[in-house]
Parts: sequence; C-alpha cells; structure tokens
Amino acid sequence: MLLVIDVGNTNIVLGLYMESKLVKSWRMATAENRSSDEIGLFIYSLFGHAKIPAEQLKNIIISSVVPNIMYSLTNGIRKYFDVSPVIVNSDMKLGITLNEESRRELGADRIVNCVAAYQFYGGPIIVIDYGTATTYDVISKNGEFLTGITAPGIKISADALFARAALLGKVELALPDSMVVTSTVESVQAGILYGRVGETEYIVNRLKEELGMPDSIVVATGGLAHTIARGTGIFDHIVPALTLEGLRLLFEMNVGE
Repeated sequence: MLLVIDVGNTNIVLGLYMESKLVKSWRMATAENRSSDEIGLFIYSLFGHAKIPAEQLKNIIISSVVPNIMYSLTNGIRKYFDVSPVIVNSDMKLGITLNEESRRELGADRIVNCVAAYQFYGGPIIVIDYGTATTYDVISKNGEFLTGITAPGIKISADALFARAALLGKVELALPDSMVVTSTVESVQAGILYGRVGETEYIVNRLKEELGMPDSIVVATGGLAHTIARGTGIFDHIVPALTLEGLRLLFEMNVGE
C-alpha cells in the first residue's frame, strides 16, 4: 500500500493506493498549529474507520506548499506508522525538465501536477489547477517546463468580494445557466464564475498563441474544474485526482512500485 499526501494551503488531501489503483481518499483542513500526535493519530484513525490495517502501510510520499506543518506531519507519521515519508522536491526524477528558476520557485503541487499530466497525455500541454490559487503551467512536447501563471483562486476572490461588500451575502459557487440573470445571487455567481471562464479562455488562448503551440492539450484539476467546464469547452481532460496520481507516479519513478 502507498499513502500519498498533498498538503495545500487550504486542505490536506490523502489518497491510498493498492498497486496503481486509488482505493480511498480523504480530506482534512490544513491547520499549522496541530501537534504531531493530533495529525498522526487522526490519519491513523482514518484507516480504522475504513477497516484497513494501518500496519500494512509501508510507503508514504508527501508534497507540501506549507512548510510550517511539515515537522508535525512527518513526525506524526513516523510515530504512528513507523514509516519515513518521501518528500517531493525538484531534485527527484520527474520525467520532465525544469529550468533553474522553476526548480527553485515552483511549488511541489505544481510540479506533481505537471508530472502527472505529461505522463498521461504527453505534450505540449497546459495544466490548470483551480485550488487556493488558480495556476496555469505549460510543458513542451519534449517535457520542458516553459512557463507558469498564478492568479487568485476562485474562492479567495469570492471571499474578498463578500468581505468588502456589506450588502452581499455568501452564495454557492454554482454557474448560472445564462449570463442573463434575474437575482442578486445569480448576479454574483455569474460575475465570479463566468469571469473565471473568461480568464481561463483568454490565458489559455494567449499561451497557445505566444508559444506557437495551438494544439496544446488542456488539462484541468481542482475542486471547481467541473464547474468552470460547464461554461467552456476549452478543456480536453478534467482529472480531479491529478495531484494524487502524480504523487503515485513520482514514488514509482524514485523508489519503485
């Protein structure tokens, strides 16, 4: 069994693989003030609830963009599972080529997504992740990282609007069927989500044009990818578990099956 853990700014997502099959996934809030016992015991309890013997777990790999949680997370894992986790870094075998700047600055989650997308679909490819931030990363036909763009995430943008506009209450992030809306709720939904559809289409088309790669494959992941897809046909593939799959692939490349 292999446990893959993606530590994001908002959530920690865990996936359990048996061979190459994702058999279980869990999500917990990212909280930097948790102790190693709190984290380790909570993850251990997930196995009990799923009736999966935790003692059988021998391999764990982690990608993280939250350095302050890593001490508690890794020590909790060692204490409750007796496993030393593999930590994703840019010096691993990746199956793609990073330039010096991206090797220093690109977040582990984005590296993992690029690895998975390129392994599954080849290149040239544009990888979009609708997470805490919305990110656009481009890999060439030969597996070279070309460029990456970072925009505010959809929920961050929505929360900023709700916080600054006293008369607007929070609304569900659901895409209206039409831009011609008749209520305040739909007005806010259309502005936030069709606005992000427009951003997505503009950035993707501009990248294809400027890089001279009109046939680039477009892959989307993240919690709101399916919502955005309702307003555009620009995605070739939507892969909710792209990051988890990338972690599995990186473990196999660097440690073995």
